[in-house]
Amino acid sequence: MRTGISTASLFMRKYNEEALPFLEKIGVKDAEVFLTSFSEYEEDFARLLEKKKGSVSVNSVHILNAQIEPQVFSACPRIQKDVYAYLEKIAKSAQILGAPYYTFHGTARYKKAAREGQDDFKRVGNALQKAFAFCKEKGVTLCLENVEWSTYNRVGVFSALKEYIPNLKGVLDIKQARIAGEGYEAYLQEMGNDIAYVHISDLDENGKIRLPGQGVFDFDTLIKRLKDVGFDGKLFIEVYKDDYQNEDELKTSCDFINERLYKYGCLH
Repeated sequence: MRTGISTASLFMRKYNEEALPFLEKIGVKDAEVFLTSFSEYEEDFARLLEKKKGSVSVNSVHILNAQIEPQVFSACPRIQKDVYAYLEKIAKSAQILGAPYYTFHGTARYKKAAREGQDDFKRVGNALQKAFAFCKEKGVTLCLENVEWSTYNRVGVFSALKEYIPNLKGVLDIKQARIAGEGYEAYLQEMGNDIAYVHISDLDENGKIRLPGQGVFDFDTLIKRLKDVGFDGKLFIEVYKDDYQNEDELKTSCDFINERLYKYGCLH
């Protein structure tokens, strides 16, 4: 295992073309690139980032999901045509950056029935299988993240969708599990050795999101549980711009997690 940082942690502080050189400067080896606007899905922008990233290894791309991903599940042929044109751009960006993974949220649960778990898994599963296969053809693995307001909003969804996509991989997000009110442990057990990578954050005594090492979250137990399911991937720090003061704190936080990984013989 190894710790990296998502450029989402620098959103509205630094643009991606500034964030990647900054991560290299502070000695971070791994990143997830959070593409945030339609212009950032273009090939020219990906090539700019590839030049700017230096020695940083890009594990995955992540987009501002509500812009595009809910339309993956539309029955309208014209919408499907447009959304797959964007999926192709995203996959191309991942290829250029050398990222094997794409962090995917999926549907937007705006309607009450959808938030309460009234899912048509056949419809969702078939649409997701199509998107998964499309990305795989482009050399990128689509990974479904647990997100309180989106497709994988509760335990049980991942298992149901794996019936349609047996090779489906997941992204465990500690923060989103907390928001969903189920705790990360159940998500971790459901995804098991299908976890591709993890999004981590801390929280203080008042429940405010903090950088790892600045709160009360038990990272030692998380690491042990990840080991127990055979996980050996990357842990990416993903917080928001107002969750810390100084950008150099990101390096301290990254070092903190790597020290925990070293303690348990997981760091490589």
